[in-house]
Amino acid sequence: MIAFVSGQVAALAPTTAVIQVGGVGMALQCTPATIAGLRIGEDVRLATSLVVREDSLTLYGFADDDERQVFELLQTASGVGPRLAQAMLGVHSPDALRLAVSTGDEKALTAVPGIGKKGAQKLLLELKDKLGTPLGSSGLVGAQRVAAGPAPWTEQLTAALIGLGYASREAEEAVGAVTPQAEAALAETGAAPVPQLLRAALQTLNRAR
Repeated sequence: MIAFVSGQVAALAPTTAVIQVGGVGMALQCTPATIAGLRIGEDVRLATSLVVREDSLTLYGFADDDERQVFELLQTASGVGPRLAQAMLGVHSPDALRLAVSTGDEKALTAVPGIGKKGAQKLLLELKDKLGTPLGSSGLVGAQRVAAGPAPWTEQLTAALIGLGYASREAEEAVGAVTPQAEAALAETGAAPVPQLLRAALQTLNRAR
């Protein structure tokens, strides 16, 4: 198993980071939040999880070991593969997922694309004794702040666009362009789907150029 990758960031895409390791570019599938923290040319260390299939080898990258561990624990639940596990971490931090499971917060799980009401109920049962309690003492306070404060998706999306090489002004304009889409999703599910918003923002920027 490849536990981590350490090297220079060679390229970034909405869901992929290419890290140069010993003259080899390794492509890692990452959440938008992880991508947002990377800059081309900088040295990084990302925790990784290798998923082996009959027809593919996929390396998933994470900001830290805790995120990687939660990614792997999520897949112990029936019906949860690596893509859904990554989608869950794309919407919620590891501690937010622990909080949701420990408090039986069905709505938090249905905010993840691909998880319906019945699926959320099943996951809450299966994961209850696996994820444990939030590690941060301010986990509950943080969750309440996210729910009540300014939409965090705007900062996350702006950081991701800047990390991909766009200027702050371009990033802010793109965020403004997808705000109606984000608000509609918030009204319907209570969460903004950052990966989809990032793709929509990139389409807006490409049209502008």
